[in-house]
Amino acid sequence: MKISKKRLYLILGCVLVFYAVLVITPAFAQDVTEAEDRAFPKICSRNAAWIAAQLHLLFGSFILGVPMFAVIIEFIGWKTKDERYDRMAQEFIKLCMGAFSTTALLGGVLVFILIWCYPKVMSKLSGIFGPTMIFYVVLFFGETFTLYLYSYGWDKMQGRHKGWHLFLGVLLNVWGTAIMFVSNSWLSYQTSPATQYGVLSEGRRKSWIEEKLAADPALTPETAMEGVTSHTMVPLHNETTGEFMGTIWDAVNNFTWMPVNLHRLVGNIAFGGSIVAAYAAFRFLVAKTKEDKAHYDWMGYTGNFIALCGLIPLPFLGYWLGREIYMFNNTMGINMMGSLFSWLFIIQAVMIGVLFIGANYYLWSGMGRIQGAEIYARYRPYMITIIVICVAVWMTPRTLSKISTASELSAMGGANHPHLGLFGLMTAKNTAVNIIILATFLSFLFYRRSGKTPTASWRKVGNIAISSIFFLATVSIVVIGIVGFTVPTDLRVNVLTPYQVLVALVVMAVVTIVDIFMYRKATTSGAINWGEMTDRSQYVLILIAITFTSLMGLMGYARSGLREAWHIFGVMQDTSPDAFTPLLSEAVNMVAIIMVVFFALVGFIFWLGLWGEKKKQAAAAPVETEAAIQGDD
Repeated sequence: MKISKKRLYLILGCVLVFYAVLVITPAFAQDVTEAEDRAFPKICSRNAAWIAAQLHLLFGSFILGVPMFAVIIEFIGWKTKDERYDRMAQEFIKLCMGAFSTTALLGGVLVFILIWCYPKVMSKLSGIFGPTMIFYVVLFFGETFTLYLYSYGWDKMQGRHKGWHLFLGVLLNVWGTAIMFVSNSWLSYQTSPATQYGVLSEGRRKSWIEEKLAADPALTPETAMEGVTSHTMVPLHNETTGEFMGTIWDAVNNFTWMPVNLHRLVGNIAFGGSIVAAYAAFRFLVAKTKEDKAHYDWMGYTGNFIALCGLIPLPFLGYWLGREIYMFNNTMGINMMGSLFSWLFIIQAVMIGVLFIGANYYLWSGMGRIQGAEIYARYRPYMITIIVICVAVWMTPRTLSKISTASELSAMGGANHPHLGLFGLMTAKNTAVNIIILATFLSFLFYRRSGKTPTASWRKVGNIAISSIFFLATVSIVVIGIVGFTVPTDLRVNVLTPYQVLVALVVMAVVTIVDIFMYRKATTSGAINWGEMTDRSQYVLILIAITFTSLMGLMGYARSGLREAWHIFGVMQDTSPDAFTPLLSEAVNMVAIIMVVFFALVGFIFWLGLWGEKKKQAAAAPVETEAAIQGDD
């Protein structure tokens, strides 16, 4: 694949500017500390930073998520000698190449906005995280050069060099994951500038005890340590002066760092899969030949499968992150789920319901192109009913005071609905989520079995065992959920809910293993007719990508909004004119604007890819014609 000099210079120029900005950030921020904040023209500082940060995050999530499954698909193609996998993986990376320069450019814009609008904050953060910012630049250099070697060396590094090419793919993912972990430390630290005593540096342990003794002279070192365990929360700043007292590792390994890392890592995979599936859906809809439709149908299925694999564990990881926020600060946790952002999480439930319903619809539509899949059609109405009921439970609010009139509240006897109010509690919602996940897994199991006939002698016993596992797991999850209404909150949060998650995970693991062995030597009773999907199914893939993008934007609003009027929670207050939490309606409007801009940019990148392919095909046509004429001669 060739690249023009102009485009190469443009890309390298954007990357170098981004690197330069990152390198000078600490020095520049220190030089402008006289101004605590500055207003951005027309749209205010917060909105400018919000737009730049969210767009950078969306593109960054895409270019970090896609290589993770691209290298796995390339490895499968290498082992199976199937060129289709190699072609699809290469096409995934081409999309990353188109988005990479945009990501770097948006990152540079974001840094400039933050330095100009919030110099005090940048000075504070660079003083704490300065070495990690330099490390970030080194990682970015590594990712840049590895991505270019991986992409432009694809055709060259075939055959005996394929192993080295796969190594580049793995290295690319190492760089990308490290970049995400480093940047997450800055953001999570703003939310939770504290860590647990058990992982705290020795220096901060001593200074913390000294602070307690200074605050209360009656204390002794022994009495000051009473009640302190390895899980005790210790702030990393002097609570009187605000001075940072920990080490760089203390700041990096703050209380919410690892939950955010894992949540974003899996979220990037799901988001990348959904965008790739949307791209494939677009190419499917505009394809002119059966071969192209078949290829992009397969590509869309693969992207949706990847998105589904990321979507299934996301509620579990989100619950863990929410639990950690509660443990860090009860007020912050209450604001998140029971007060300030409670209705945002109702919207989140609706959107995640759209994702699961859409993913299941696509799977059931896909079974229409497989001969012999009709035997599973009779289960479809029951599964759809179960999923819709569970989504309805998930999106049921705890209280209706904000949307009910005085007469309605009087008729209900309060803000809680007399019959449906219990569905607003987390124990009911967690039960519903686990059942949705099992139902979605069952849909995929039916899809995987379609067109195949098992030959294992124990297939009847295996089917009975799988059915029993699903039944017992569902009963167990429901019973645990019912018990959750009657036990203390600590027991429900720390014991019962993890048991529900464990049951769901064990079911998926055990059933997958049994099904693989049962269908290992299965005969094919019907072929998959790739390219024969309906247009409706492709629009569903596009809807899933739009929903994922909106969801990421809204959750970003929640994660940042939890700090309320603090740049660094409890340490550095936001005294700018924008130091207030935007209304949910304002946040939805802003996320909608960001989403439109994002998809406009993504659409432009897709169009450039199509345009480039058409130019290559047009240039190749005369050469093929001339070769054919010479052959005839």
